[in-house]
Amino acid sequence: MSWAQTKQRAERVRQIPLAAVLPLLGAQPDRHDPAKWHTPSGPLSVTGMKFMNWRQGVGGGGAIDLVLHLTGLNFTAAVIWLCERFPAPEQAAGPRGAPEPVLRLPLAVKDRLGRVREYLSAERALDPALLEPLIAAGTLYADGRGNAVFLMRSPAGERVGAELRGTTLARWRGMAPGSRKELGCFSAGPATATQVVLCESAIDALSCLQLRPGTLCLSTAGAASRPAWLKPLLDEGREVFCGFDADAAGERLAQALLAFYPAIRRLRPSRHDWNDDLRSSSASPFPDAPPTLF
Repeated sequence: MSWAQTKQRAERVRQIPLAAVLPLLGAQPDRHDPAKWHTPSGPLSVTGMKFMNWRQGVGGGGAIDLVLHLTGLNFTAAVIWLCERFPAPEQAAGPRGAPEPVLRLPLAVKDRLGRVREYLSAERALDPALLEPLIAAGTLYADGRGNAVFLMRSPAGERVGAELRGTTLARWRGMAPGSRKELGCFSAGPATATQVVLCESAIDALSCLQLRPGTLCLSTAGAASRPAWLKPLLDEGREVFCGFDADAAGERLAQALLAFYPAIRRLRPSRHDWNDDLRSSSASPFPDAPPTLF
C-alpha cells in the first residue's frame, strides 16, 4: 500500500467511534462509569473521539491514535488493522468486477418438516401459531437433513440468504452458502411495528416476538457491524433495541453497534438469550426509560 493510499484510508478510519474499536482491543467498559474503559495498558477515560490514559499520562484523539497506544503498531500497520476490521462499504461488497457470491439455498423437503416443527415447538417452546404462517410463506422450512431453514430477505423482499439450525442429535448452526447478511435478515412480527429488537439468531427473534407480541424482531445472524438494512429503520423514527445475548460476546457486539448508532438502546435478556427467557418464562418488560448500558 502506497503512502498516498495509506493517507487516504487513514482519513476514513480515524473517524471510527472509539467505543467500536475498544472491544476489539481487549478493552472492557466500566460497569458504573460509561466514560471509563479497562485495558491491558491501564484504565482509559474516553470522551467522544479523545482518550486519556491517566496512569501513563498519555492521551490522543481518533481511532488510529487509540490503536497506536494499545497495540504498539506503527502508523501504517494501525491503519491496515482498522481497515481490515472496519472495511469501507465498497470494500465490504468486494473488489470491483469480482463476482458476487452465488446464493445456494437448501431445497425444501416436506417429509422432514415434522421434525422441524417438533424441535421448534417441543424443544424450543415456540408457539405453533407463530411458526405456521412462516411455513406457509416459505420463510421457514426443512431441508433434506431435517435442518430448520430460516430465510433472510432484503427490505425489498429479495431472498439474500438463510440461517440453518440442526434439529437432530447432531446440533449445529450455520448459513446457506452465499448468504449476504449485510443485505437482509430473518424477520418475525409486524413489519409496521414501532418497536424493533435486534437478536442474534432466528430462534431468538421468534422467542422475543412470543414474549413481546407486536414487536418486530430481526435476526442479525450472529455478529453485526453496520448492516445496510438497519439505518433505514432508524431513519423512520422507530424505537430500536439491541437485544444481543447477555454474555461477554453479546456485550462486545452490542457496544460496537451502539457506538455507530447511539439512538439504539440496549435490551438484555434476563438469562443468556431470548429462548432461555422463553423457556423459563422469566423475561423482564421493556424499559420505560433508556436502560443503562453496563
